[in-house]
Amino acid sequence: MILEQPSLWLRLLYPKALWRINPTERVVYLTFDDGPIPEVTPRVLEILRNYGVKATFFMVGDNVRKYPEVFEMVKSDGHRLGNHTFNHLGGIKHSTKDYVLNIHKANAYIHSDLFRSPHGWLRHRQYYFPKRHYKLVMWDLVTRDYSKRLNADDVFENVRRYARPGSIITFHDSLRSVPKLWSALPRSIEWLLAEGYEFRVIP
Repeated sequence: MILEQPSLWLRLLYPKALWRINPTERVVYLTFDDGPIPEVTPRVLEILRNYGVKATFFMVGDNVRKYPEVFEMVKSDGHRLGNHTFNHLGGIKHSTKDYVLNIHKANAYIHSDLFRSPHGWLRHRQYYFPKRHYKLVMWDLVTRDYSKRLNADDVFENVRRYARPGSIITFHDSLRSVPKLWSALPRSIEWLLAEGYEFRVIP
């Protein structure tokens, strides 16, 4: 559970971040990290389109640079965009100056007021910058679709077990998540709809 649903102490490290939205509403917020890439993102878009679901995509700037046509597909389908740094930098391993410059470099391509840190960890000074200039979005449930130790059933079970009103749910439109994603994502959407959840983008 520590991995799938962040503990209170982790949330307290970044108190100005958005972890969950209005738990009184039966609404969830699907998010996707690490795209866009041509091998995965278009099929994710097709699945979302089939269910009439809108999501928020936290994009790696270098992927947007390399695959502008896939980036435009996400935009044209009406999804929300977010910044995930230019080179998928983990904050702990990089200086604050390099990290901030990488965020700015990504936003020259993405043009979003949303930011999510790769891997979820930030040095204190790195946390201070994005919370002043962006809406810092974390997660209430990470599906772990990227894990080699999990199969599609495990990923779906994480959604079924941990989703709750207001959850920000994280999948990945990356090669690490396939083929699990092709089964787990539609099953998760169908289950959430059957449970009466509405899907919205990050406000």
